[in-house]
Amino acid sequence: MATPHPLTTTASGADVRVRFCPSPTGLPHVGMVRTALYNWAYARHNGGKLIFRIEDTDAARDSEESFQQLVDALTWLKIDWDEGVQVGGPHEPYRQSQRHDIYRGVIDKLLASGALYESYSNADEIDARNEANGRAKQLGYDNFDRDLSDEQKAAFREEGRQPALRLRVPDEDLTYVDLIRGEVTFPAGSFPDFVVVRPNGVPLYTFVNPVDDALMGITHVLRGEDLMPSTARQLALYAALIDAGVTTFVPRFAHMPLVLGETGNKKLSKRDPQADLFLHRERGFIHEGLLNYLALLGWSIGPDRDIFSLDEFIAAFDIENVNPNPARFDQKKAESINGDHIRMLDVKDFAERTIPYLAAAGSFDEPTHEQLVLAFRAAPLVQERVQLLGEVPGMLGFLFTDEISYDADALKGLPANAAEVLEACITALEPVTDFSPEKIQDALATALVEGLELKPRVAYGPPRVAITGRRVSPPLFESMELIGKDVTLQRLETLVQVLRS
Repeated sequence: MATPHPLTTTASGADVRVRFCPSPTGLPHVGMVRTALYNWAYARHNGGKLIFRIEDTDAARDSEESFQQLVDALTWLKIDWDEGVQVGGPHEPYRQSQRHDIYRGVIDKLLASGALYESYSNADEIDARNEANGRAKQLGYDNFDRDLSDEQKAAFREEGRQPALRLRVPDEDLTYVDLIRGEVTFPAGSFPDFVVVRPNGVPLYTFVNPVDDALMGITHVLRGEDLMPSTARQLALYAALIDAGVTTFVPRFAHMPLVLGETGNKKLSKRDPQADLFLHRERGFIHEGLLNYLALLGWSIGPDRDIFSLDEFIAAFDIENVNPNPARFDQKKAESINGDHIRMLDVKDFAERTIPYLAAAGSFDEPTHEQLVLAFRAAPLVQERVQLLGEVPGMLGFLFTDEISYDADALKGLPANAAEVLEACITALEPVTDFSPEKIQDALATALVEGLELKPRVAYGPPRVAITGRRVSPPLFESMELIGKDVTLQRLETLVQVLRS
């Protein structure tokens, strides 16, 4: 029975070193963030370090804009890192595109140790040999170039061929113990010697990724299960790196479950709205709520408990407790959890976070002092009622406009005697001098509930639409107090005119 490499790391506590190493292509998505979150939490739980490096060797797809978006995403989410881009550290540079000389030095060591060899076979030759030897084409390379003589190599060079460099894969089973999935064995011969350096001298991702891990002392590689098949090649390469003196240990691996879309059994696509991190921010997720939900995509803090702080998450998190089964993104549950975290915010903190959303919705450009005071006074009225910060402008927009627009469903739902109800409101409120919620309620209750003998639910519908333009709004009497007596009476009269016209 195969056993894991004897030099597999036993690092724990402050010696734990994990990494987050995305490629700067496209927008950050929630699957990527879940990976960053688990690595961050594992480092913080153990008192270890998180290294943030950029895998930007695909010049055709990588972009500086995407890199800035990655930094923006992590900054917004308050996922900090101990070494890496924009922070520095002992293993600079932290961008692959700037590490070519380092890779060249490692390649030279592996060539000297015999772990790498020159391979001149092209695809047509490999196919022809497989056919001649009765091997299926899909088996690919047949390790033909392993033992080429110097004369054969010289002859290929004479033809103008440039060699790729392949890793000599051990002729034995390769085993590791996945921290999430248990023991995994790749049988001997399940994959051939593979290219690590192209004929043009450029090393492949399958080489530079584990080499960076080795040189940066990464002890635990926590990543998505879609990368699990590449672990076999990494184990083979690590054995060679140890033999060549590049590193002294093999890291532990853990492969996190896939995140599925809301329907079907397909991985959450980058094109799915649920995958778009910035769309979640734009709609009004707060980082505490979104991270709480993403933490649940494969992990649980305990039975029947979904809501927890980031400090509680860090204290409880262990990668070994992650469930290997796929997790499904549930938009409604994510929003519900976000709403719970909104209600956990200090009122002042909540109010401050609503300002950019009010500005984006056109409530104001640069808020005046009076507008800020109004927003802060109004915030407690809606904090218990919203799940997303993006819902706040719809709830509070009536405070920052001189002209109310009425929602169609609000007007449609008004009773036939709405104008009469509004006129009774005006009559009741005109003599009120202490325009406080209590006095407003007393006056309206006397006029509408007692005087017109209306049920409260019916009585307060018309003035609510007059004041806010909506069928559902913040508490009515507090809303009237916020806009003041004069504006309240004006809005009541305006809707009367609309209904009478």
